[in-house]
Amino acid sequence: MKSEARIFLMLTAFFWVAAIGYGIWTSLPNGFSHGRLEPVGVAALILSGGLVGIPGSFFYFVSRRIDARPEDRADAEIAEMAGDLGFFSPGSYWPVAVAAAATLVGVALAFAQVWLLIVGVVVLMFTVGGLLFEYYLGGSRGLLDPPNHG
Repeated sequence: MKSEARIFLMLTAFFWVAAIGYGIWTSLPNGFSHGRLEPVGVAALILSGGLVGIPGSFFYFVSRRIDARPEDRADAEIAEMAGDLGFFSPGSYWPVAVAAAATLVGVALAFAQVWLLIVGVVVLMFTVGGLLFEYYLGGSRGLLDPPNHG
């Protein structure tokens, strides 16, 4: 987690230094801004730095609580990271359904359709629930497979 924290916190510092530089550059009488500060770009850079700082600070605090991973140590061997990285369902269609439902919500927000937003949020909640509880309901048994009572 230390490497991720370092990347995000360096991006935070970059955005904030860029905001200072951009504010100074736009305040100069150079013909583009006529000596007035351009507030939208400065605010965008400051807020971008803050948004990147949120996961950076999270990764920093988590990295202090857990043991160092192989990618965080300079003396680590490549073989230390071998093996399973997690469980990913190979035959699940739920991620596609979640993406379609999220697209429906995005279209509803883009066109300001409240009725479509309500339908999209309901479908999104259903698909997220299906994704989360896929293996708690008996696995990926087909609809035509006979039930196992025994």
